[in-house]
Amino acid sequence: GFPMAFTTTLLAWSIIDFGRVMGTEQRNAVKALRWGTDYLLKATAVPGVVFVQVGDPYSDHNCWERPEDMDTRRTVYKIDHNNPGSDVAGETAAALAAASIVFRSRDPAYSRLLLNRAVKVFEFADTHRGAYSSSLKNAVCPFYCDVNGFQDELLWGAAWLHKASRRRQYREYIVRNEVILRAGDTINEFGWDNKHAGDNILISKEVLMGKADYFESFKQNADGFICSVLPGLAHTQVQYSPGGLIFKPGGSNMQHVTSLSFLLLTYSNYLSHANKNVPCGMTSASPAFLKQLAKRQVDYILGDNPLRMSYMVGYGPRYPQRIHHRGSSLPSVQAHPARIGCKAGSRYFLSPNPNPNKLVGAVVGGPNSSDAFPDSRPYFQESEPTTY
Repeated sequence: GFPMAFTTTLLAWSIIDFGRVMGTEQRNAVKALRWGTDYLLKATAVPGVVFVQVGDPYSDHNCWERPEDMDTRRTVYKIDHNNPGSDVAGETAAALAAASIVFRSRDPAYSRLLLNRAVKVFEFADTHRGAYSSSLKNAVCPFYCDVNGFQDELLWGAAWLHKASRRRQYREYIVRNEVILRAGDTINEFGWDNKHAGDNILISKEVLMGKADYFESFKQNADGFICSVLPGLAHTQVQYSPGGLIFKPGGSNMQHVTSLSFLLLTYSNYLSHANKNVPCGMTSASPAFLKQLAKRQVDYILGDNPLRMSYMVGYGPRYPQRIHHRGSSLPSVQAHPARIGCKAGSRYFLSPNPNPNKLVGAVVGGPNSSDAFPDSRPYFQESEPTTY
């Protein structure tokens, strides 16, 4: 539920800021968003409870089988006031609030439902504070463990509620909690576990529109974040591969590339409306430069790289054929009606053959720091697709 809610928030933000240039894809984006919010509404239907995970991760990881054949335990995990999870609840509130903006004119009744639910879920997240990893230890760690604390998600939830509702209480919450919730931790990272950079970029928009001087420090944080990801600056904490791809150590590198590029592009838009640059020491970065940097990353993902390989399945002439994905790598029920048991799927996992089912649109973890990519299922850091 934690990475899924983050995916939903980012999809909503994409539609809010870029929907008008999505063309015919806008309808698909809105449909995908609603699929996510329908699920999150079900997961938050009981007041004071958020259902955050389905399935025992150890038994699931132990089997390589099709969803149609799954027979592992479907244990359901929840957080509540005795077992808090402000991180996943804060992110869920953010997703519901952000989506309420998207549906405001499209489906006003649904939009109100999303916003009202976001308010309640955020209240629960804020009142009963704690990390869901402490409450659910072995179920969520080391898989989707919250390493980064829950403070950033509380600010993130408040920021989206402020944007969606324009209620003064959320503005005051942000100003009052800025230091306690560590808004200044602008470590050049943004993803399902770390919202600090996103908090600062989102809140800065108001400053750049000349409406909110009381948020000025968030803009300074946002500028600091931008400077920390630019190539060629001293003390840069983000590496670039020889081919020009943003690279951060750890698995699924494309999650950093896509999320950081999104923030570069979004901030570039906010800055150009305000006619501002980002000051970085002796130099400064223009909105056009940020846009160009984001475009370079997207072009790399889609095939403009040393291997001439698109890292989005089904896009371009050459893309990963052996992704680490059960449904994609096992024969379909149509091709193989008989059941394939838990361990019987292992031979497909280890097979050198391409996956029989193309997961069109999936973006994989991507190449290593030297632009090399083993197109192989066991190398899950590189070959696994994720929603985020």
